[in-house]
Amino acid sequence: MGEASELPSGITGDHGQKAEQVIPPENIKQNPQNPSFNCLKQYKWWLEMAIYTLFVLAGQSVGTLLGRLYYNNGGNSNWMATFVQCAGFPVLLPFLCTSKPKNSNPEINRKKPSTSILASVYISLGIFLAAVCMLYTIGLKYLPVTTYTLICASQLGFNALFSYFLNRQKFTPYILNSLVLLTISSTLLVFQNNSEDLNKTPKAKYTLGFLCTLAASAGYALMLSVTQLAFQRIIKRETIRAIMDMSIYQNVVATFAILIGLFASGEWKNLNAEMEKFKPGKVAYVMNLFWTAISWQAFTVGCNGLIFKVSSLFSNVISILGLPIAPVLAVILLHEKMTGLKCIAMLLAMWGFISYMYQHYLDDLKMKAERKLSDDVSEVPLTETG
Repeated sequence: MGEASELPSGITGDHGQKAEQVIPPENIKQNPQNPSFNCLKQYKWWLEMAIYTLFVLAGQSVGTLLGRLYYNNGGNSNWMATFVQCAGFPVLLPFLCTSKPKNSNPEINRKKPSTSILASVYISLGIFLAAVCMLYTIGLKYLPVTTYTLICASQLGFNALFSYFLNRQKFTPYILNSLVLLTISSTLLVFQNNSEDLNKTPKAKYTLGFLCTLAASAGYALMLSVTQLAFQRIIKRETIRAIMDMSIYQNVVATFAILIGLFASGEWKNLNAEMEKFKPGKVAYVMNLFWTAISWQAFTVGCNGLIFKVSSLFSNVISILGLPIAPVLAVILLHEKMTGLKCIAMLLAMWGFISYMYQHYLDDLKMKAERKLSDDVSEVPLTETG
């Protein structure tokens, strides 16, 4: 998947120097040259990938449905709907406390970025995240779900463009096939009959929602590429702690930025009345906001994990894969009508996802072959000196 990919591989280094070292028996299990060690590392990598993918798909689908329920049941505050997308970071604090850095190598510690550089990265991305979340909120409020989904799919094209210039992402036929299929998958959803939804929204607000969602898609795609660039050039740590740091601090900054907007706009004065008028009741209002916050935090952790382990483009592919899931869940939970187009969109999304993962599988095989060849070459001095 290009130079940005982080495929499961053994710890590389100067094989010529390692060939002359005697490895104690107690260290064999942790030896990168040991096939069992490499196999275990690959399984661990795929497990992490599965968890991050689940977080993205579940978090995005549940968060979108709860956001729609918020507006359908009487919610009207754009700032509150945006606030809950970022305010769930406290649930990640226990992970931040337990995932302590294990690397005590002085050489690696010297390469760590300064606190001021990290702070500038988190603050910049946090403010950017707050703006993108607000744009998405306005789009979800004024657009039909199918149109909103269609425009969100455009972020894949934006991300492919940004990844090519910022992250040196290489495109193969399988990746291009995946991008086309996933885009078509979401595009098909716009051809449903949305006349009832269109009649509920004034033309001016509909246009505003369209433009805001398009801008949010471009902004989010750019943010993913910049996040990958920050992981590669600044953070340079392949740990769960690095992912948690990015997720938590980025959302802390975004939350405070949104809170400033909430109080400056005066919408906070209407929240009590909004809770009173919420159709399912006060408890349902609080639970809607709470689980929306949890869902979007899971989505954020999953996105950052996929960006760090693979690339921003792959993270976006998984995100686009989840877009058709929300309409399917809406059929089950909100009793919306299932159409043939939704079924076709889901199948195309799965096809595109499999195409992308097949390219990843080919890259994995290629790296294994290269590593095996390198190991064979490194064993030659041992044979000669014996």
